Amino acid sequence: MNAGLAEPAPGTRHRMSAADAAWLRMDRPSNLMVVTSVMWLDGPVDAGALRDLVRARMLARFPRFGQRVVEDHGLWWEDVPDLDLDDHIRGVRLPAPAGRRELEDFVGAQVSVPLDPHRPLWLLHVVENYAGGGAVVYRMHHAVADGLALVRVLLSLTDATAGDQPPLASPRHRAGTARALPRMAHEAIETLLHPQRLLQLADPRPPLHAAATAADDAVALGKLVLLPPDRQTVLRGHVEVTKAAAWTDPVPLRRVKDLGHKTGASVNDVLLAAVAGGLRSYLVRRHSAVHDLRAIVPFNLRPLDRPLPADLGNRFGLVYLNLPVTVADREERLREMSRRMRAIKRSPEGPVSYGILQLIGSAPAAIEQLAIDVFASKGTAVMTNVPGPTQPVVLAGRRLLGSIGWGPTSGDLALGVAIFSYAGDVVVGFCADTGLVPDVRQMRADFVAELDGLLG
Repeated sequence: MNAGLAEPAPGTRHRMSAADAAWLRMDRPSNLMVVTSVMWLDGPVDAGALRDLVRARMLARFPRFGQRVVEDHGLWWEDVPDLDLDDHIRGVRLPAPAGRRELEDFVGAQVSVPLDPHRPLWLLHVVENYAGGGAVVYRMHHAVADGLALVRVLLSLTDATAGDQPPLASPRHRAGTARALPRMAHEAIETLLHPQRLLQLADPRPPLHAAATAADDAVALGKLVLLPPDRQTVLRGHVEVTKAAAWTDPVPLRRVKDLGHKTGASVNDVLLAAVAGGLRSYLVRRHSAVHDLRAIVPFNLRPLDRPLPADLGNRFGLVYLNLPVTVADREERLREMSRRMRAIKRSPEGPVSYGILQLIGSAPAAIEQLAIDVFASKGTAVMTNVPGPTQPVVLAGRRLLGSIGWGPTSGDLALGVAIFSYAGDVVVGFCADTGLVPDVRQMRADFVAELDGLLG
Protein backbone atom coordinates (compact mmCIF):
# COMPACT_ATOMS: atom_id res chain seq x y z
CA MET A 1 0.00 0.00 0.00
CA ASN A 2 2.77 2.47 0.93
CA ALA A 3 4.41 2.56 -2.52
CA GLY A 4 1.34 4.13 -4.07
CA LEU A 5 0.33 6.55 -1.33
CA ALA A 6 -0.81 10.00 -2.33
CA GLU A 7 1.75 12.79 -2.55
CA PRO A 8 1.57 15.32 0.29
CA ALA A 9 -0.61 18.33 -0.52
CA PRO A 10 -1.89 21.27 1.50
CA GLY A 11 -4.96 20.39 3.51
CA THR A 12 -6.23 19.38 6.90
CA ARG A 13 -4.30 16.40 8.23
CA HIS A 14 -4.63 14.07 11.18
CA ARG A 15 -1.80 11.85 12.40
CA MET A 16 -2.51 8.15 11.90
CA SER A 17 -2.41 6.09 15.08
CA ALA A 18 0.24 3.41 15.46
CA ALA A 19 -2.34 0.61 15.56
CA ASP A 20 -3.97 1.83 12.32
CA ALA A 21 -0.56 2.25 10.67
CA ALA A 22 0.27 -1.36 11.53
CA TRP A 23 -2.71 -2.56 9.48
CA LEU A 24 -1.86 -0.26 6.57
CA ARG A 25 1.68 -1.62 6.39
CA MET A 26 0.59 -5.25 6.55
CA ASP A 27 -0.68 -5.13 2.95
CA ARG A 28 0.74 -7.73 0.62
CA PRO A 29 -0.52 -8.57 -2.89
CA SER A 30 -1.35 -12.08 -1.66
CA ASN A 31 -3.21 -10.87 1.44
CA LEU A 32 -4.65 -7.36 1.41
CA MET A 33 -5.66 -5.86 4.74
CA VAL A 34 -9.15 -5.05 3.49
CA VAL A 35 -12.42 -6.00 5.17
CA THR A 36 -14.91 -7.38 2.64
CA SER A 37 -18.63 -7.65 3.39
CA VAL A 38 -21.69 -8.57 1.34
CA MET A 39 -25.35 -7.81 2.04
CA TRP A 40 -28.24 -9.31 0.11
CA LEU A 41 -31.69 -7.76 0.04
CA ASP A 42 -35.22 -8.46 -1.16
CA GLY A 43 -34.95 -6.23 -4.21
CA PRO A 44 -32.60 -4.05 -6.30
CA VAL A 45 -30.94 -1.23 -4.40
CA ASP A 46 -31.48 2.31 -5.65
CA ALA A 47 -27.93 3.65 -6.07
CA GLY A 48 -29.09 7.25 -5.69
CA ALA A 49 -30.83 6.54 -2.38
CA LEU A 50 -27.78 4.62 -1.18
CA ARG A 51 -25.55 7.55 -2.15
CA ASP A 52 -27.70 9.90 -0.06
CA LEU A 53 -27.45 7.56 2.93
CA VAL A 54 -23.67 7.33 2.58
CA ARG A 55 -23.35 11.09 2.43
CA ALA A 56 -25.58 11.69 5.47
CA ARG A 57 -24.63 8.75 7.71
CA MET A 58 -21.06 7.87 6.77
CA LEU A 59 -19.31 10.97 5.49
CA ALA A 60 -21.06 13.38 7.85
CA ARG A 61 -20.53 11.21 10.95
CA PHE A 62 -17.14 9.64 10.21
CA PRO A 63 -14.60 11.95 8.51
CA ARG A 64 -12.26 9.00 7.75
CA PHE A 65 -14.46 8.09 4.77
CA GLY A 66 -13.59 11.47 3.22
CA GLN A 67 -9.85 11.25 3.88
CA ARG A 68 -6.98 9.64 2.00
CA VAL A 69 -3.61 8.50 3.32
CA VAL A 70 -0.48 10.55 2.69
CA GLU A 71 3.08 9.92 3.79
CA ASP A 72 5.08 12.94 4.90
CA HIS A 73 7.55 12.10 7.67
CA GLY A 74 4.97 9.67 8.91
CA LEU A 75 1.47 8.60 7.92
CA TRP A 76 -1.42 11.05 7.92
CA TRP A 77 -5.13 11.14 7.12
CA GLU A 78 -5.77 14.06 4.78
CA ASP A 79 -9.17 15.55 3.93
CA VAL A 80 -10.18 15.15 0.28
CA PRO A 81 -11.99 18.24 -0.99
CA ASP A 82 -14.97 17.76 -3.32
CA LEU A 83 -15.05 14.00 -2.87
CA ASP A 84 -16.83 12.35 -5.81
CA LEU A 85 -19.02 9.52 -4.52
CA ASP A 86 -19.16 8.03 -8.01
CA ASP A 87 -15.56 6.96 -7.41
CA HIS A 88 -16.69 4.95 -4.39
CA ILE A 89 -20.21 3.71 -5.23
CA ARG A 90 -20.17 1.66 -8.41
CA GLY A 91 -22.73 -0.44 -10.20
CA VAL A 92 -21.84 -3.97 -11.28
CA ARG A 93 -23.65 -6.69 -13.20
CA LEU A 94 -23.11 -10.39 -12.54
CA PRO A 95 -22.86 -12.92 -15.37
CA ALA A 96 -25.94 -15.06 -15.99
CA PRO A 97 -27.73 -16.57 -14.18
CA ALA A 98 -26.63 -13.97 -11.60
CA GLY A 99 -27.43 -16.20 -8.61
CA ARG A 100 -25.60 -16.85 -5.36
CA ARG A 101 -22.77 -18.77 -7.02
CA GLU A 102 -22.02 -15.80 -9.27
CA LEU A 103 -22.27 -13.41 -6.31
CA GLU A 104 -19.85 -15.61 -4.33
CA ASP A 105 -17.45 -15.62 -7.29
CA PHE A 106 -17.62 -11.83 -7.52
CA VAL A 107 -16.99 -11.37 -3.80
CA GLY A 108 -14.05 -13.81 -3.85
CA ALA A 109 -12.49 -12.00 -6.82
CA GLN A 110 -12.83 -8.60 -5.10
CA VAL A 111 -10.88 -9.75 -2.02
CA SER A 112 -7.58 -9.42 -3.93
CA VAL A 113 -8.30 -6.13 -5.72
CA PRO A 114 -6.32 -3.28 -4.11
CA LEU A 115 -8.13 -0.11 -3.14
CA ASP A 116 -6.98 3.08 -4.87
CA PRO A 117 -4.33 4.56 -2.52
CA HIS A 118 -4.97 8.07 -3.88
CA ARG A 119 -8.56 8.04 -2.66
CA PRO A 120 -10.28 7.28 0.66
CA LEU A 121 -9.84 3.58 1.34
CA TRP A 122 -13.35 2.23 0.83
CA LEU A 123 -15.58 1.09 -2.02
CA LEU A 124 -19.23 0.06 -2.43
CA HIS A 125 -20.37 -2.19 -5.29
CA VAL A 126 -24.11 -2.14 -5.98
CA VAL A 127 -25.02 -5.40 -7.73
CA GLU A 128 -27.68 -4.41 -10.23
CA ASN A 129 -28.94 -7.82 -11.38
CA TYR A 130 -28.66 -10.24 -8.46
CA ALA A 131 -31.31 -12.86 -9.18
CA GLY A 132 -32.22 -13.22 -5.53
CA GLY A 133 -33.13 -9.54 -5.24
CA GLY A 134 -30.37 -7.00 -4.63
CA ALA A 135 -26.85 -7.06 -3.19
CA VAL A 136 -24.20 -4.65 -1.98
CA VAL A 137 -20.53 -5.55 -1.62
CA TYR A 138 -18.58 -3.27 0.72
CA ARG A 139 -14.80 -3.08 1.04
CA MET A 140 -12.83 -0.98 3.50
CA HIS A 141 -9.20 -0.98 4.51
CA HIS A 142 -8.51 -2.20 8.02
CA ALA A 143 -6.51 0.99 8.67
CA VAL A 144 -9.82 2.90 8.69
CA ALA A 145 -11.48 0.73 11.34
CA ASP A 146 -11.74 -2.79 12.69
CA GLY A 147 -14.34 -5.23 11.42
CA LEU A 148 -16.80 -4.74 14.27
CA ALA A 149 -16.73 -0.98 13.77
CA LEU A 150 -17.34 -1.57 10.06
CA VAL A 151 -20.44 -3.63 10.83
CA ARG A 152 -21.76 -0.83 13.01
CA VAL A 153 -21.08 1.72 10.27
CA LEU A 154 -22.90 -0.43 7.69
CA LEU A 155 -25.84 -0.96 10.03
CA SER A 156 -26.01 2.80 10.57
CA LEU A 157 -27.09 2.99 6.92
CA THR A 158 -30.12 0.85 7.68
CA ASP A 159 -33.44 1.64 9.31
CA ALA A 160 -35.54 -0.52 11.59
CA THR A 161 -38.73 -1.91 10.12
CA ALA A 162 -40.39 -1.67 13.53
CA GLY A 163 -39.17 -0.64 16.96
CA ASP A 164 -35.69 0.21 18.12
CA GLN A 165 -32.70 -2.08 17.78
CA PRO A 166 -31.21 -3.26 21.09
CA PRO A 167 -27.52 -2.53 21.57
CA LEU A 168 -25.06 -5.30 20.86
CA ALA A 169 -23.87 -7.13 23.95
CA SER A 170 -20.82 -5.50 25.47
CA PRO A 171 -17.82 -7.76 26.17
CA ARG A 172 -16.42 -8.11 29.65
CA HIS A 173 -13.25 -6.24 30.50
CA ARG A 174 -10.70 -6.86 33.21
CA ALA A 175 -10.00 -3.79 35.29
CA GLY A 176 -6.37 -2.76 35.24
CA THR A 177 -5.33 -4.46 32.00
CA ALA A 178 -4.59 -1.24 30.14
CA ARG A 179 -2.08 -0.11 32.77
CA ALA A 180 0.26 -2.96 31.94
CA LEU A 181 0.12 -2.59 28.16
CA PRO A 182 3.00 -0.20 27.38
CA ARG A 183 5.61 -2.23 29.29
CA MET A 184 4.25 -5.51 27.97
CA ALA A 185 4.21 -4.29 24.38
CA HIS A 186 7.80 -3.08 24.49
CA GLU A 187 8.91 -6.40 25.94
CA ALA A 188 7.02 -8.21 23.20
CA ILE A 189 8.56 -6.39 20.26
CA GLU A 190 12.04 -7.11 21.56
CA THR A 191 11.34 -10.76 22.19
CA LEU A 192 9.71 -11.59 18.86
CA LEU A 193 13.21 -12.24 17.55
CA HIS A 194 14.48 -13.71 20.82
CA PRO A 195 11.51 -15.43 22.50
CA GLN A 196 13.71 -17.09 25.12
CA ARG A 197 13.81 -13.69 26.85
CA LEU A 198 10.15 -14.21 27.73
CA LEU A 199 10.79 -17.17 29.98
CA GLN A 200 11.44 -15.01 33.01
CA LEU A 201 8.77 -12.45 32.12
CA ALA A 202 6.17 -15.18 31.70
CA ASP A 203 6.87 -16.72 35.11
CA PRO A 204 3.41 -16.82 36.70
CA ARG A 205 4.80 -15.99 40.17
CA PRO A 206 4.59 -12.18 40.50
CA PRO A 207 6.92 -10.10 42.69
CA LEU A 208 5.76 -9.43 46.20
CA HIS A 209 4.19 -6.07 45.55
CA ALA A 210 3.24 -6.47 41.86
CA ALA A 211 -0.38 -6.23 40.82
CA ALA A 212 -2.07 -9.50 39.99
CA THR A 213 -3.21 -8.12 36.64
CA ALA A 214 0.37 -7.36 35.60
CA ALA A 215 1.33 -10.94 36.38
CA ASP A 216 -1.60 -12.20 34.31
CA ASP A 217 -0.54 -9.98 31.43
CA ALA A 218 3.00 -11.28 31.64
CA VAL A 219 1.75 -14.85 31.37
CA ALA A 220 -0.49 -13.88 28.44
CA LEU A 221 2.39 -12.15 26.69
CA GLY A 222 4.59 -15.16 27.19
CA LYS A 223 1.91 -17.39 25.73
CA LEU A 224 1.42 -15.15 22.70
CA VAL A 225 5.10 -14.89 21.85
CA LEU A 226 6.28 -18.36 22.83
CA LEU A 227 3.55 -20.26 21.00
CA PRO A 228 5.14 -22.48 18.35
CA PRO A 229 3.89 -22.33 14.75
CA ASP A 230 0.64 -24.19 14.16
CA ARG A 231 0.84 -27.82 13.04
CA GLN A 232 1.26 -28.50 9.33
CA THR A 233 -1.81 -29.45 7.26
CA VAL A 234 -2.90 -28.82 3.67
CA LEU A 235 -4.36 -25.52 4.94
CA ARG A 236 -0.90 -24.09 5.63
CA GLY A 237 1.66 -22.95 3.08
CA HIS A 238 2.53 -20.08 0.77
CA VAL A 239 -0.56 -18.13 -0.26
CA GLU A 240 -1.17 -16.70 -3.73
CA VAL A 241 -3.35 -13.83 -4.92
CA THR A 242 -6.54 -15.62 -5.98
CA LYS A 243 -9.26 -16.07 -3.34
CA ALA A 244 -12.71 -17.68 -3.23
CA ALA A 245 -15.72 -17.13 -0.97
CA ALA A 246 -18.80 -19.14 -0.06
CA TRP A 247 -21.45 -18.90 2.64
CA THR A 248 -24.26 -21.03 4.00
CA ASP A 249 -28.00 -20.67 3.79
CA PRO A 250 -29.39 -18.96 6.89
CA VAL A 251 -29.66 -21.35 9.85
CA PRO A 252 -32.39 -20.67 12.45
CA LEU A 253 -30.71 -19.52 15.65
CA ARG A 254 -33.48 -21.20 17.62
CA ARG A 255 -32.18 -24.63 16.62
CA VAL A 256 -28.65 -23.73 17.69
CA LYS A 257 -29.86 -22.27 21.00
CA ASP A 258 -31.96 -25.33 21.73
CA LEU A 259 -28.90 -27.57 21.41
CA GLY A 260 -26.93 -25.16 23.57
CA HIS A 261 -29.54 -25.31 26.32
CA LYS A 262 -29.51 -29.11 26.26
CA THR A 263 -25.73 -29.37 26.44
CA GLY A 264 -24.77 -26.32 28.51
CA ALA A 265 -23.01 -24.79 25.50
CA SER A 266 -23.28 -21.33 23.98
CA VAL A 267 -24.37 -20.61 20.43
CA ASN A 268 -20.75 -19.78 19.63
CA ASP A 269 -19.59 -23.11 21.10
CA VAL A 270 -22.01 -25.04 18.88
CA LEU A 271 -21.03 -23.20 15.71
CA LEU A 272 -17.30 -23.46 16.35
CA ALA A 273 -17.63 -27.15 17.20
CA ALA A 274 -19.31 -27.58 13.82
CA VAL A 275 -16.49 -25.61 12.17
CA ALA A 276 -13.96 -27.91 13.83
CA GLY A 277 -15.88 -31.00 12.72
CA GLY A 278 -16.25 -29.67 9.20
CA LEU A 279 -12.52 -28.94 8.99
CA ARG A 280 -11.79 -32.45 10.25
CA SER A 281 -13.90 -33.91 7.41
CA TYR A 282 -12.24 -31.59 4.92
CA LEU A 283 -8.70 -32.57 6.01
CA VAL A 284 -9.56 -36.26 5.78
CA ARG A 285 -11.07 -35.70 2.33
CA ARG A 286 -7.82 -34.01 1.22
CA HIS A 287 -5.69 -36.87 2.67
CA SER A 288 -4.04 -34.35 5.00
CA ALA A 289 -2.58 -34.84 8.43
CA VAL A 290 -5.29 -34.13 11.02
CA HIS A 291 -4.27 -31.91 13.91
CA ASP A 292 -6.05 -29.49 16.19
CA LEU A 293 -5.99 -26.18 14.34
CA ARG A 294 -5.26 -22.86 15.98
CA ALA A 295 -7.64 -20.05 15.05
CA ILE A 296 -6.80 -16.37 15.48
CA VAL A 297 -9.88 -14.72 16.96
CA PRO A 298 -10.33 -10.91 17.12
CA PHE A 299 -11.19 -9.74 20.64
CA ASN A 300 -13.22 -6.53 20.79
CA LEU A 301 -11.94 -3.83 23.16
CA ARG A 302 -14.43 -1.13 22.17
CA PRO A 303 -17.47 -0.62 24.45
CA LEU A 304 -20.52 -1.55 22.39
CA ASP A 305 -22.90 0.48 24.51
CA ARG A 306 -21.28 3.75 23.41
CA PRO A 307 -21.38 5.53 20.04
CA LEU A 308 -18.52 4.92 17.64
CA PRO A 309 -15.88 7.67 17.80
CA ALA A 310 -15.77 9.94 14.76
CA ASP A 311 -12.22 8.86 13.94
CA LEU A 312 -13.13 5.12 14.08
CA GLY A 313 -9.75 3.34 14.15
CA ASN A 314 -8.85 -0.06 15.55
CA ARG A 315 -9.62 -1.13 19.11
CA PHE A 316 -9.29 -4.88 19.31
CA GLY A 317 -6.79 -7.53 20.21
CA LEU A 318 -6.25 -11.12 19.11
CA VAL A 319 -6.49 -14.42 20.95
CA TYR A 320 -5.56 -17.91 19.81
CA LEU A 321 -8.18 -20.64 20.03
CA ASN A 322 -7.32 -24.32 19.52
CA LEU A 323 -10.14 -25.98 17.58
CA PRO A 324 -10.63 -29.62 18.70
CA VAL A 325 -10.28 -31.05 15.19
CA THR A 326 -8.70 -34.29 16.42
CA VAL A 327 -11.72 -35.17 18.60
CA ALA A 328 -13.62 -37.70 16.52
CA ASP A 329 -16.83 -37.94 18.56
CA ARG A 330 -19.27 -35.12 17.75
CA GLU A 331 -20.71 -34.67 21.26
CA GLU A 332 -17.30 -34.87 22.90
CA ARG A 333 -16.00 -32.29 20.43
CA LEU A 334 -18.76 -29.89 21.50
CA ARG A 335 -17.94 -30.41 25.18
CA GLU A 336 -14.26 -29.78 24.51
CA MET A 337 -15.05 -26.68 22.45
CA SER A 338 -17.08 -25.28 25.36
CA ARG A 339 -14.25 -25.95 27.78
CA ARG A 340 -11.71 -24.20 25.58
CA MET A 341 -13.97 -21.21 25.00
CA ARG A 342 -14.47 -20.74 28.74
CA ALA A 343 -10.69 -20.63 29.17
CA ILE A 344 -10.33 -18.07 26.39
CA LYS A 345 -12.94 -15.77 27.96
CA ARG A 346 -10.88 -15.59 31.15
CA SER A 347 -7.66 -14.82 29.29
CA PRO A 348 -6.02 -11.36 29.14
CA GLU A 349 -4.46 -12.14 25.73
CA GLY A 350 -6.75 -9.78 23.77
CA PRO A 351 -5.81 -6.52 25.50
CA VAL A 352 -2.13 -7.49 25.60
CA SER A 353 -2.05 -8.22 21.87
CA TYR A 354 -3.59 -4.79 21.18
CA GLY A 355 -0.59 -3.24 22.90
CA ILE A 356 1.69 -5.33 20.69
CA LEU A 357 -0.15 -4.15 17.55
CA GLN A 358 0.29 -0.53 18.62
CA LEU A 359 4.02 -0.98 18.94
CA ILE A 360 4.32 -2.94 15.68
CA GLY A 361 2.87 0.11 13.93
CA SER A 362 5.76 2.21 15.25
CA ALA A 363 8.49 -0.34 14.51
CA PRO A 364 10.94 -0.26 11.58
CA ALA A 365 9.60 -2.00 8.48
CA ALA A 366 11.88 -5.04 8.74
CA ILE A 367 10.88 -5.74 12.33
CA GLU A 368 7.24 -5.10 11.53
CA GLN A 369 7.20 -7.63 8.68
CA LEU A 370 8.93 -10.22 10.82
CA ALA A 371 6.50 -9.64 13.68
CA ILE A 372 3.55 -10.08 11.33
CA ASP A 373 4.97 -13.34 9.98
CA VAL A 374 5.67 -14.63 13.49
CA PHE A 375 2.13 -13.97 14.70
CA ALA A 376 0.49 -15.28 11.51
CA SER A 377 2.56 -18.48 11.64
CA LYS A 378 0.99 -19.39 14.97
CA GLY A 379 -2.45 -19.90 13.43
CA THR A 380 -4.19 -21.55 10.49
CA ALA A 381 -7.34 -19.41 10.18
CA VAL A 382 -8.92 -16.13 11.27
CA MET A 383 -12.37 -16.58 12.81
CA THR A 384 -14.88 -13.86 13.61
CA ASN A 385 -18.33 -13.92 15.19
CA VAL A 386 -20.35 -10.72 14.91
CA PRO A 387 -23.89 -10.28 16.28
CA GLY A 388 -26.18 -8.23 14.05
CA PRO A 389 -29.63 -6.76 14.72
CA THR A 390 -32.16 -9.12 16.26
CA GLN A 391 -35.00 -7.61 14.19
CA PRO A 392 -35.18 -7.05 10.40
CA VAL A 393 -33.80 -3.79 9.01
CA VAL A 394 -34.04 -2.06 5.64
CA LEU A 395 -31.35 -0.48 3.45
CA ALA A 396 -32.48 2.25 1.06
CA GLY A 397 -36.01 0.89 1.27
CA ARG A 398 -35.06 -2.76 0.69
CA ARG A 399 -35.29 -5.36 3.44
CA LEU A 400 -31.96 -6.86 4.43
CA LEU A 401 -32.19 -10.65 4.10
CA GLY A 402 -28.69 -11.50 5.30
CA SER A 403 -25.05 -10.54 5.39
CA ILE A 404 -21.58 -11.96 5.87
CA GLY A 405 -18.12 -10.40 5.94
CA TRP A 406 -14.51 -11.31 6.53
CA GLY A 407 -11.62 -9.52 8.12
CA PRO A 408 -8.25 -9.80 6.37
CA THR A 409 -5.81 -12.67 6.82
CA SER A 410 -2.23 -11.50 7.30
CA GLY A 411 1.07 -13.12 6.39
CA ASP A 412 0.51 -16.56 4.85
CA LEU A 413 -2.82 -17.26 6.52
CA ALA A 414 -5.07 -18.91 3.94
CA LEU A 415 -8.50 -19.17 5.58
CA GLY A 416 -11.07 -16.82 7.05
CA VAL A 417 -14.24 -18.09 8.72
CA ALA A 418 -17.01 -15.63 9.60
CA ILE A 419 -20.20 -16.00 11.64
CA PHE A 420 -22.93 -13.35 11.44
CA SER A 421 -26.28 -13.52 13.19
CA TYR A 422 -29.25 -11.43 12.12
CA ALA A 423 -33.00 -11.42 12.73
CA GLY A 424 -33.17 -14.91 14.18
CA ASP A 425 -30.81 -16.56 11.70
CA VAL A 426 -27.07 -17.16 11.47
CA VAL A 427 -24.88 -17.40 8.37
CA VAL A 428 -21.37 -18.90 8.30
CA GLY A 429 -18.97 -17.92 5.53
CA PHE A 430 -15.61 -19.16 4.28
CA CYS A 431 -13.03 -17.11 2.37
CA ALA A 432 -9.85 -18.89 1.34
CA ASP A 433 -6.75 -18.86 -0.80
CA THR A 434 -7.52 -21.02 -3.82
CA GLY A 435 -4.01 -22.45 -3.99
CA LEU A 436 -4.32 -24.05 -0.55
CA VAL A 437 -8.12 -24.44 -0.53
CA PRO A 438 -9.12 -25.12 -4.15
CA ASP A 439 -12.67 -26.15 -3.21
CA VAL A 440 -14.09 -23.69 -0.69
CA ARG A 441 -17.64 -24.80 -1.47
CA GLN A 442 -16.70 -28.33 -0.38
CA MET A 443 -15.43 -26.86 2.88
CA ARG A 444 -18.81 -25.17 3.30
CA ALA A 445 -20.60 -28.45 2.57
CA ASP A 446 -18.52 -30.29 5.18
CA PHE A 447 -19.43 -27.64 7.75
CA VAL A 448 -23.15 -27.83 6.88
CA ALA A 449 -23.11 -31.64 7.20
CA GLU A 450 -21.43 -31.38 10.60
CA LEU A 451 -23.84 -28.73 11.87
CA ASP A 452 -26.83 -30.76 10.67
CA GLY A 453 -25.41 -33.78 12.50
CA LEU A 454 -25.08 -31.77 15.71
CA LEU A 455 -28.53 -30.23 15.51
CA GLY A 456 -30.17 -33.55 14.60
